[in-house]
Amino acid sequence: MKTIGLLGGMSWESTESYYRALNEGVKRELGGLHSARVALYSVDFAEIEALQREDRWAEAGERLAEAARCVQAAGADFLLIATNTMHKVAPEIEAALEIPLLHIADATAERLREDGIRRVGLLGTRFTMEQAFYRERLTERFGIEVRVPEARERETVHRVIYEELCHGRIEASSKAEYLAIIDSLHEQGAEAVILGCTEIALLVGQADTRVPLYDTTAIHAASAVARALDA
Repeated sequence: MKTIGLLGGMSWESTESYYRALNEGVKRELGGLHSARVALYSVDFAEIEALQREDRWAEAGERLAEAARCVQAAGADFLLIATNTMHKVAPEIEAALEIPLLHIADATAERLREDGIRRVGLLGTRFTMEQAFYRERLTERFGIEVRVPEARERETVHRVIYEELCHGRIEASSKAEYLAIIDSLHEQGAEAVILGCTEIALLVGQADTRVPLYDTTAIHAASAVARALDA
């Protein structure tokens, strides 16, 4: 079994979901008392969030690249960045490593393509929804058309992530707002909706809507388990 490198803490609530999914995935495949081999580095998210807010992405990339090198030194065979947003600096992190990076957008796009989905809605932080690094990767590499909510809805999605979900708060009113936004994206032609922030699955799940949802945390973790167990 290969050792999975996990760069987490952004936020720790979603990293907890990753850790559980990785271990449950290995146990499901191997049975018994098996669990995943994981080298985890968890950052202080307050520091990273400040760099996001202040548009200091180069510095954020340097910090995460340094953390990723620690994961590599701990014996990881490949790396997961346990957040969608910070894949904005994935090229800088990847350049600092000798081990491969398993990109969250690639894992998600491959699952979408397997299911024949060509037009998706995207929920995430405003950085993920509005900037090119995520949407263009899906479109240019995989031919998937990406739609995002309107500006007011994007603000709602972003606010709930940072002010509620990253603090472990699950509010029924926010869940209702998210489901309305998901329905709106579907009405605009999205065949499915990507939960493109690793905290969103804490709030909404497939049982809440008939619109197909793609939970990037679950997909990323499943892809990592497959790679870890691939002889």
